[in-house]
Amino acid sequence: MGIFERFLSVWVGLGMLAGMGLGLLWPALFHTVAQLEWAHVNLVVALCIWVMVFPMMAQIDWNSVKDVGKKPQGLLLTLVINWLIKPFTMAALGVLFFQHIFAPWVDPQSASEYIAGMILLGVAPCTAMVFVWSQLVKGDANYTLLQVSVNDLVMVVAFAPIAAFLLGVTDVAVPWQTLLLSTVLYVVLPLVAGLLCRRIWLAHGAARLSQRLSQLKPWSVAGLIATVVLLFGFQAERIIEKPLIIVLIAVPLIIQTYGIFFIAWWGAKWLKLPHNVAGPACLIGTSNFFELAVAVAISLFGLNSGAALATVVGVLVEVPVMLSLVALVNAWAPHKVGDPSRPEA
Repeated sequence: MGIFERFLSVWVGLGMLAGMGLGLLWPALFHTVAQLEWAHVNLVVALCIWVMVFPMMAQIDWNSVKDVGKKPQGLLLTLVINWLIKPFTMAALGVLFFQHIFAPWVDPQSASEYIAGMILLGVAPCTAMVFVWSQLVKGDANYTLLQVSVNDLVMVVAFAPIAAFLLGVTDVAVPWQTLLLSTVLYVVLPLVAGLLCRRIWLAHGAARLSQRLSQLKPWSVAGLIATVVLLFGFQAERIIEKPLIIVLIAVPLIIQTYGIFFIAWWGAKWLKLPHNVAGPACLIGTSNFFELAVAVAISLFGLNSGAALATVVGVLVEVPVMLSLVALVNAWAPHKVGDPSRPEA
């Protein structure tokens, strides 16, 4: 691993501090950048995520993609975790903490909004960041693409019904522009660009392709850190204004994240998935599509609602927690494929 990947936790930590500091020093600048959006998708953040995802897309070997369907277990695990388990455990934890454990410190109206925000996070599985987590755990790029693609297709038809059921309402206004634009920006465009660049580089020989992919790796980390700086800069004032509420919301979100990861990891072991499929499968089921969750929370409950705040806290919690899970996946990796002394998944 290069210096950027080896000390990624340090760079992300510094990015969080830098974002907070810059957001407090120049709030007007971040407010201006925050307004550069279309269909609730911030275009500057989208650019950073694009830079983050593109190196992963360029690694995809399209000659091998057609073979990933022969190993459906990893895809099955992802779908079960994302759509049959994760939304319901998130709702249960929200009710447990905000209607019972934290009830003395939170009024009922705010509690219901925080629960709603958590539910929206739980029903929105990750799309873009997964490619970075997969790269960091040396996951199978081709299989990760299949998992994300199928997951996005299911999300189009399953997001609204599950969210409506858990929120207890009959109609959830899903911002379809946000969903479609995010999928195009974070998956389709970098995928097409990666395919074209890979073909061009490969035309000059395998050595040229390997060289270019190696040069791209630091850009992926740079895109991640830039995204972290922006997100923390956008929310710096709110974090300072409501530190206790931020902590209260973060507690069940952290428990949910680690809990879902270990459920998925146990499922991967039970299915005997190879490590390069098990790692991304568990991380896909663990992380969230925070752009969609934030957009729906704002459209349903308002910009200053507790639901919107809960989805924002989900963003703040996700990166450091997911980095810790990446470290766990790498620590549990077998020394070599088929080593009987170490679990494969």
